[in-house]
Amino acid sequence: MANGLFLLAIAYLLQREQQLPTIAQISASLPSTHLLAQPPQANIPDVGEQYKLSYQQWVTLLEQEAIVAAQNKQENLFVLLGDSISLWFPQEMLPTDKDWLNQGISGETTRGLLGRLALLDETEPKAIFIMIGINDLIKGVKDETVVANQLLIVRYLKQVHPNSTIILQSILPHSADKATWEGRDRLLALPNQRIRGINQRLRAIAQAEDILFLDLYPLFADERGNLRTEFSTDGLHLSQQGYILWQTALQVFIQAKLDSK
Repeated sequence: MANGLFLLAIAYLLQREQQLPTIAQISASLPSTHLLAQPPQANIPDVGEQYKLSYQQWVTLLEQEAIVAAQNKQENLFVLLGDSISLWFPQEMLPTDKDWLNQGISGETTRGLLGRLALLDETEPKAIFIMIGINDLIKGVKDETVVANQLLIVRYLKQVHPNSTIILQSILPHSADKATWEGRDRLLALPNQRIRGINQRLRAIAQAEDILFLDLYPLFADERGNLRTEFSTDGLHLSQQGYILWQTALQVFIQAKLDSK
């Protein structure tokens, strides 16, 4: 990651957190990540086959991975819940010394995620990171529904995983008129100002439910509030630079809020 982007992430988060680690401390903690044990290979499609999986096949695959995580009883289990933005977070780029269980599905919505949370019931995560909602908005779901579903997701996780730290992450912006994604017209019909408004309501949910909120939106936005093109491949999904920036934000956040406990 370019030094400027790394410093940008640190400076932004320093304004919001106390006793954060130094850049040197963060840099020293970035060896290759510990990979979560996987289900038997016979049950896992190869990379080419994964692109062809149906939604239900993805759910079945993630259920198998959750079963393995529950059986192995990882003491440092961290979970990612979300859509394709979470799904394609490179495993080797996730913050190190954690057992990461990625439960993202491409095209996922708040309703879909709510319907499959039970897959995690037998796991014992130390932390659960949630990022969901952009597909709802692209598909025309009302803001009130998106927010209500997020609240239900949070309350379900709090009830089933009382010892886990729940982190609600903001919805990221898109690149508006600079987007090249195939659904560009739908992005143009979705003002980023609307996403900012929903993020404010998600922050309020986090405060009311006594969970944590990680506001990534300002890190990824340009002066117009749109997703910076260097952080994206198509104006919606993240590029390698985008994942490096998210990785840095997660590392700072985890060290400040979780590792210190």
